[in-house]
Amino acid sequence: MQTTCSHIQELTTLQVADEHVCEECIKQHGTWVHLRTCQTCGVTLCCDDSPMKHMTAHYHETSHPVISSAEPGERWLWCYPDKVFAEY
Repeated sequence: MQTTCSHIQELTTLQVADEHVCEECIKQHGTWVHLRTCQTCGVTLCCDDSPMKHMTAHYHETSHPVISSAEPGERWLWCYPDKVFAEY
């Protein structure tokens, strides 16, 4: 794994999506484009290309710093506070 900031370096295991849905969009009968998984708590929510941008809202509410793509075949991490992208 390429590590480029302390938040990403601190990860010892990766959280993976239990289901391939945005939990908040489901509650609100919304739609999503792509999914991201929080590496602190494991919640899977929609990306910034989605209408509600639930994962970024989750970051602002919780300060959980690192997310991963929950999309099949994508293997990358994003650190919100450091604005760092890392493939693994």
